[in-house]
Order: sequence, then structure tokens, then C-alpha cells
Amino acid sequence: MLQRLIAKLWVGFFLLNSQVLMATQQITVATFNVSMEAENYLPRGERGSSQILVDILANGDHPQVKNIAAIIQRVRPDILLLNEFDYIADPKQGIEAFIKNYLNQPQAGSQPIDYPYYYYNTVNTGQPSPFDLDNDGTATGVGADAWGYGFYPGQYGMVLLSKYPIQSEQIRTFQHFKWRDMPGHKVTLKADGSPWYSAEAWQQLPLSSKAHWDIPVLINGISVHLLTSHPTPPVFDGPENRNGKRNHDEIRFWVDYLQPAQAGYIYDDRGTTGGLAAGSRFVIVGDLNASAEGEGDAIHSGILSLVQHPLVNGSFVPTSIGGAEHSPDRPHAASHTASWRMRADYVLPSKQGLKIKEGGVFWPAKADADYPLVGARDASSDHRLVWLTLQLTD
Repeated sequence: MLQRLIAKLWVGFFLLNSQVLMATQQITVATFNVSMEAENYLPRGERGSSQILVDILANGDHPQVKNIAAIIQRVRPDILLLNEFDYIADPKQGIEAFIKNYLNQPQAGSQPIDYPYYYYNTVNTGQPSPFDLDNDGTATGVGADAWGYGFYPGQYGMVLLSKYPIQSEQIRTFQHFKWRDMPGHKVTLKADGSPWYSAEAWQQLPLSSKAHWDIPVLINGISVHLLTSHPTPPVFDGPENRNGKRNHDEIRFWVDYLQPAQAGYIYDDRGTTGGLAAGSRFVIVGDLNASAEGEGDAIHSGILSLVQHPLVNGSFVPTSIGGAEHSPDRPHAASHTASWRMRADYVLPSKQGLKIKEGGVFWPAKADADYPLVGARDASSDHRLVWLTLQLTD
């Protein structure tokens, strides 16, 4: 009898402490298109390679990158997705150099910040295809003829930084999932009604212009899946709208992935099929290149189906004073995340297990002392860091 009572007390103590832990456990999750790709640092029209970023990261004194680091240090996210961070195979020359030489150094009066965990991988941008994907009569293997638009492999890559351990063995990547294998995918046609892509190209064309990653992060014993991507801009094409359709379906991938009944067709790069397990905590992060407010050129049903997904908490729209000042004639200006006047970047948590406490877009007002960090295109990036503070719940 006494042993049973003690056991019940221990169970009650454990449950109480678990509830207290989750009630007090908060994390800040952010996404930031940092524009750290070679062409950003070269004269317009000049092509580069990832070596440009390698050199910049090694010296630790590039003013634009120092400002990017300062912004990150101001917001201090626990988990951060960097879009448009060129893929560099050697982490010591790439992401570790950025952490050591920029984030670990005080920038513009901010305290250093460290990320002991990170994940990066190859992406489709700049990966040469043998096909004339843009139908201009020449198969160049680069630019619009690469599997994802880019002029060298890994241009516009992605990196996830975390203060919490990444469950590396459980990461799923979908870089090589074929667009043709998505049921009901958007169809791209020429003016005469024939397929835009040749039969051979269509068989090999990946859905992801960069990649789709499911990265579980372990937060005090609780897994939170970071669903990361960077769909193609829905522009730079023609009446066939091939990029708009790809953008739509890249976003739709997550819509299907969240619901097991719709995700049976999905396979990852290891061949494992299916989507996210029911009841999982997740946060969708990235530059999605589409506006839920209806601005821009995207097929808006794609982003709306994600923001309004029954498992996604899209009720909170991060805003800034700087964005409102930048476009006073735009009704949704406060929610803009890019200098070209649109909401493009998202942090979308699951309704299950996560509660939004606060959030915002790092875009200071012109009178703010931090405005120089974003005041010009070459100050940092044409995008703004977007963040949410989330509380873990039952």
C-alpha cells in the first residue's frame, strides 16, 4: 500500500514538473533571408562562386555581414533559418566561420551570440541540368536551365542554426522529390497547349528549387520539427507562369506533408514515404516568396492554404514600424518582410504544442538608432528578419 502511494506521488511530481517546465519553456524562432550569395557582393551582372563568401567569412570585417550579425544579436533567436547563405561544403570555411568571426564577435554594441548546432546540405540551385528548361533554344546548364535558378551549385543555399540539439538521424530531406510525383500538380504549357518541359526533362525535374528539409530540434526532451524551404520567386518567366506554378506547389508540399492522409505520395531522399507524424510540434520557416495578403505575383491559393491550414497557427502576423513607414500607401505595409514591399518570409507554428507569445519583423523606424542596419540595400539584406517567441504547451 505504501509503495503504491509513493509511486503515485512520484508520478504526480513528474507530471507537475513537466507541466511547469513547458509552461516556462519559451523559444524564439526566426527566419532571415540574409542575401549572402556571391552576386550580392559583385558588380551587377558579374557571376561568382561560393569562394566569394568563403573569403568574406574568413576575414570577419565585411560591413554588410557585420550588420547581419548585429541584427541576429539584437533579436537573439534560439533557432534561426538563414536563406540565401551559399552552400560551402567545408563548415570551417562556411557556417562555422560565420559563427566564429561574426556572430561570436560583438557587433554594433550587441552581445555575441553562439549556435553550437547547425544543419546545412546541398540544394538544387545552380545544379546543372542537360535541358533547355526555359525554352530559349539553348541548354546552358546554368541560370534558368539549372534544376533551380542559379549560376553555380549551392547559390542561394540554406542553413539552420540552433542553440538546442538537432536530432540529426531523424532529419528528412526532399531535395530530389520529383515534381511529377505530386498528385494534381500545376501543369505548365506552351502557348500552343503542348507541355512546356520535354518528356525527358519532366521525368527528372525536382519540385524543390532549393530543398525542403524537416529538421527535428530537441528542446528539453521535446521534439519540434523545423520545416524549412525557399520556394522559387513566382516571376522571371513568361505567360506560361512556370515559376509561379512551381512556387505554388513548393508551398503546397508542406500543406500535404502535415496531414498523413494526404502525404502518402511523398518520399524523402532516403526513400522513406509519408509525411509528418500526427500530433507533432512543428514550425514552418523560410522565405516563401508569396504573400498571404494577396500582394505580389504568386498564385495566392498556395500560401493561403498553408497559412489557413487547420494544423497551422497563422493567426499572428508579425509587423514592424519600419515596414509601415517604408510604404505608407500600402494597407499591409506593417507586415512586409522585404524592401520590395511584400510579406514573403514566414514563421508559422503548429497549433499543437506551441503557443505564440509575441513576434515581429526587425525593421526599425527611421528615427531609431538601429535603422542604419537596414536603411540601404547594401546595409544588410533586402529582406528583414522575422521572429516569433513560442511557449511549449501540452
